[in-house]
Amino acid sequence: MIEPLKLGVIGLGRAFTLMLPTFTADPRIQLTAASDPRADARERFAHEFNAKSFEDAEALCADPDLSAVYIASPHQFHVAHVKLAAKYGKHALVEKPMALSVAECQEMIAAAREANITLLVGHSHSFDLPYLRARAMIRSGAYGHVRMINALNFTDFLYRPRRPEELDTSQGGGVVFSQAAHQVDIVRLLAQAKATSIRAFTGNWDAARSTEGAYSAQIKFADGSFASLTYSGYAHFDTDEFMGWWGELGQGRDGEASYGRARQNLLKASSVTEEIALKNARAYGTSGSDAFRIDGEIAHNHFGLVVASCEHADLRPLPHGVMVYGDKARHLDELPAPKIPRAEVVDELYAAAISGTPPLHSGEWGLATLEICLAILEAAKTGQEVELNNQV
Repeated sequence: MIEPLKLGVIGLGRAFTLMLPTFTADPRIQLTAASDPRADARERFAHEFNAKSFEDAEALCADPDLSAVYIASPHQFHVAHVKLAAKYGKHALVEKPMALSVAECQEMIAAAREANITLLVGHSHSFDLPYLRARAMIRSGAYGHVRMINALNFTDFLYRPRRPEELDTSQGGGVVFSQAAHQVDIVRLLAQAKATSIRAFTGNWDAARSTEGAYSAQIKFADGSFASLTYSGYAHFDTDEFMGWWGELGQGRDGEASYGRARQNLLKASSVTEEIALKNARAYGTSGSDAFRIDGEIAHNHFGLVVASCEHADLRPLPHGVMVYGDKARHLDELPAPKIPRAEVVDELYAAAISGTPPLHSGEWGLATLEICLAILEAAKTGQEVELNNQV
């Protein structure tokens, strides 16, 4: 008999809707309570899961029925909400980015350590099974040492409905805070040494959505290997085309039918209030959609094109496995289709909270990733190489 982890949720927005199929399908998770400022979201959650709801995050963390808290609130609230979880002795899974500064990350790590709770940072795409399989293949030594990693992703991120702070870099907006964490996590997962420095450029070329919509960065590692990261959220080319039109969340897509959809949908909003309403329609609540429900065949999640170049093979994680381009031949190291999307997040959370297994995506891991995201912004601003000091 599986002992379920009684989970509370802080924030019933878009991040929660993306994790909801995982939480509802996995018997190791029992959704027990939620907090959110929107009454309709709280009411729906309470009814749908026969669970408690709170307007206040501290009241949720104080609930003695909970063992862990999933913190899916906006970026700027992560540090306060992790501290609340620690105050009441609850294990914490906090969405990426972990926080908006190195100092805030250090505060969160210290609070978790003092309270003797597990602090886990995610979901990022480095939890996805194809990347974990590629990591295991690299660590086996069968293909030699990793020498270079290339990561490339083009999406419509900047033209999805946003709150004003999501378009303000100073408040954690833009693609570097929200999307670079995925690529940085994946590259760090596959590399065999600590990152040491960053060079980068960022792109901000739509005055109506004046934050970083693109970046290109190079990471140097201590063993002499290096990585190139490129991302664009400007809604033109889509790297799902390189993935056989399997979407980031493992869903099949019609590339022709979906082209330009994000920009077209955004035309429905002529004010900030209307754009926030469009965003809420993609979140959880009585006014929100059920788009988070997954029906039919699914593949593994991905984050665009990633190629890890080893001495004797290039490894390319795909929605159905890892393509190996070896010295003499190529083959697909196939993975079975997932029964539960993003189950790897629960694997890590459950093992840490129930069995005390140290997580890979720890607070220290999240700090190292945020440091690189901040370094991308600094390197782009100054034109200088930025040294890294908090890598693990």
